[in-house]
Amino acid sequence: MTIDYAAIEARRAEMRQRYVLAHRPSSSARGLHHMALLSSDVERTIKFYQELLEFPLTEIIENRDYKGSNHFFFDIGNGNLLAFFDFPGLDLGPYQEVLGGLHHVAISVDPATWERLRGKLEMAGVPHQIESGASIYFKDPDGARLELLADHLGEMYGSRVL
Repeated sequence: MTIDYAAIEARRAEMRQRYVLAHRPSSSARGLHHMALLSSDVERTIKFYQELLEFPLTEIIENRDYKGSNHFFFDIGNGNLLAFFDFPGLDLGPYQEVLGGLHHVAISVDPATWERLRGKLEMAGVPHQIESGASIYFKDPDGARLELLADHLGEMYGSRVL
């Protein structure tokens, strides 16, 4: 299969010209309330996110949609939360990254925190990949792919995206 990269770039430029407005209106949204992932072991997930990644656990409540299931939240800064569900009694199987599904969750941290967390991941033996000197990609205990990004919110590799 041959990919026509020039055509892809031309289409990207056309869409950018048409849809990225010079005077963008305000969003109807207030922000990301939470993004929910699955956990096969609540305590292991808490240790990984709170102790290793330093995202404080803010609450554990019962999932309103599944009796006995936990819905728990971590503070990822700026009023945003990363949430998890467990589903006792259901065999969810291992995490699978599939086309059309969740690819990864990118979380902004300042450069000093990025360095500290990179060291903690290395000390904990968490396999990871560093890209462009600003991104660390790794998986959580259930296999969800995460990225710690040393760029400011609203920037991506030196470009303003917000």
